[in-house]
Amino acid sequence: MAVEEMISHLKEMGPILRIQTVVLKEMQSFMVGRGFVQLLPIVTSVFTDPLAPDPASSIVFTPSFEYYSQKLVITQSMILHKQLSLIAADKIFIFSPNVRLEKSERAKTGRHAFEFTQMDFEMAHAKMKDVMDLVEDLVIHVIKKVKEECKEELDLLGRELKVPSKPFKVYRYSEVLEKYGSDEALSEKEKDPFWIIDIKREFYDKEDEEHPGHFLNYDLILPEGYGEVLSGGEREYKYERIMERIKELEKEGRDYSSYKAYLEVAKMGLLKPSAGGGIGVERLLRFLTGKKHIREVQLFPRIPGEEVIF
Repeated sequence: MAVEEMISHLKEMGPILRIQTVVLKEMQSFMVGRGFVQLLPIVTSVFTDPLAPDPASSIVFTPSFEYYSQKLVITQSMILHKQLSLIAADKIFIFSPNVRLEKSERAKTGRHAFEFTQMDFEMAHAKMKDVMDLVEDLVIHVIKKVKEECKEELDLLGRELKVPSKPFKVYRYSEVLEKYGSDEALSEKEKDPFWIIDIKREFYDKEDEEHPGHFLNYDLILPEGYGEVLSGGEREYKYERIMERIKELEKEGRDYSSYKAYLEVAKMGLLKPSAGGGIGVERLLRFLTGKKHIREVQLFPRIPGEEVIF
């Protein structure tokens, strides 16, 4: 994107930014209304979400730097900090910036940016069903408010929005792969948001102890081919179980030495059973505005493999 193209892009962003303002306002007011405490984001840390072995991840590397002889990394996700934050409050949320330097081919999906914002949240003593219920209410609320407050902007964009009804459909990941080949293919077929559950991912997503090899996690998938907008799960919180999962992954050559302080807290028994997730703000905005690519809803696009202009 050349400078001239960027200027043209900026001039066209007005309606999208007005919709984004309503989305952020309503997400915040909804969460506060449900008793959540808002945190400020963490941008640097000694550790971050490893995003592995998540099958949806294609990270090239994790940005790091040395500061006063200590190695710090840039936040890929605040998941572990969310668990730690529950020591202070039982229901928390954050508008969290994420930097994920993914392979350039991810630009083709229309969903991937290497810098983006999530509305992250976590609830102590919650189960998968609690999160699904909360998120369905949130999505319905946001769509209703955008339709009410942004009629002019939606008309300018030629976008008609349908308010979905609860409960959303639920599919197992294995079923999706067997019947449809991918969540993207099923997203193309569905007309309403739906859930995919039981996906083998990072060590912190809780394994179903009654059904080993199955996981108490979930993705929310948008219809019309817009794809995943939320990823989350119940969390492993017992030190012994976390270490079992980490040792399995260390056999694949993964290094968890930087997680020492987090593991000390787990060993002290201070991590609470919890569940939560993260909603991609730009992905939700892309769906609400009917745009084909996420670059069209970022004021300053950050797309894998593409040149950064501003």
